[in-house]
Amino acid sequence: MSFYSKFKCQGLLTSLVVLTLGITSCNRANEKATEVSIDGAAVGFPISLAVAEEYEKASPKANVSVASSGTGGGISKFCAGDIDIVGASRTIRDEEIKTCAKKDITFVEIPIALDGIAVIANRQNNFVQCLTIDELKKMWNAKATNKIKTWNQVNPKFPNKPLKLYAPASDTGTFDYFTQAITGKAKNGRTDYTPSHNQNILVQGVAGDENALGYVGISYYLQNQDKLNLVAVESPKGKCEKPVPVDNVVKNIYTPLSRPLFIYVSKKSLDSKPAVKDFVNFYIENSWKWVESVGYVSLPDEAYPKVKQKVANGTTGTKFKKAKPGEPITNFI
Repeated sequence: MSFYSKFKCQGLLTSLVVLTLGITSCNRANEKATEVSIDGAAVGFPISLAVAEEYEKASPKANVSVASSGTGGGISKFCAGDIDIVGASRTIRDEEIKTCAKKDITFVEIPIALDGIAVIANRQNNFVQCLTIDELKKMWNAKATNKIKTWNQVNPKFPNKPLKLYAPASDTGTFDYFTQAITGKAKNGRTDYTPSHNQNILVQGVAGDENALGYVGISYYLQNQDKLNLVAVESPKGKCEKPVPVDNVVKNIYTPLSRPLFIYVSKKSLDSKPAVKDFVNFYIENSWKWVESVGYVSLPDEAYPKVKQKVANGTTGTKFKKAKPGEPITNFI
């Protein structure tokens, strides 16, 4: 073969390689444009999963991935630019906002549902019907570590039995919210308890130990009512209240352990990926259909149009950081 012929063949081969790479690159770009990635809190995860499944039915070309590595873990990925949306069972912290800012990531804060943190006891426990905030604080604050070990130390009317505690891990939003609401101080929780990121494991722990007490998102209690006792919590008005019926959460009767759940959406993703914007709008318009079926509480009706307008305006930042446990959600949208 002549030099000219070799050159022609090599040139043709090079062109084919470039063309193939170009097509592959183009296909990958098209794939990325239809991808939506969510990670974050275990509480609220079932809502995002249900919405994602329904969205993919309505938009067959969409590819929505939903994972659950906890609020803290999800926000770390979000601030690194690895995901489009993070689910959170608490508001984003100042230090997390600063971490996001270093990567030039701003966000739109969207409340998606309400949740009541359920205080749960073993079915054999017949003495804990209602706990005061002071009693919960005595159990759960940091100073209780290795000191408050029996039920009668919490209340002398309780029996002298071991106190076994189960709760979400300290890097979860549920732990953060509960600790703030009960002790009045963030990160002020005791460390000598049985932790888990999987709240089903906490349910199993309490159900299997007659001396146990724990707390979980309301959906985990509702799925396991036959295995647990739901403990009432004394409200600031002095009444013993439970998060069931769920109207107690909507009407702000179950305080201070009612809370909003969120998704935080990357403004960069909203602006550059049409699939993300389309999915978020679908989420706001349709999530209420599945919220209660997966064990949470829908937002008040007037909240949804306000949230949708917030997305349309691209309003970034957090307003809920100013909210105190128990304050009505509509005050902060």
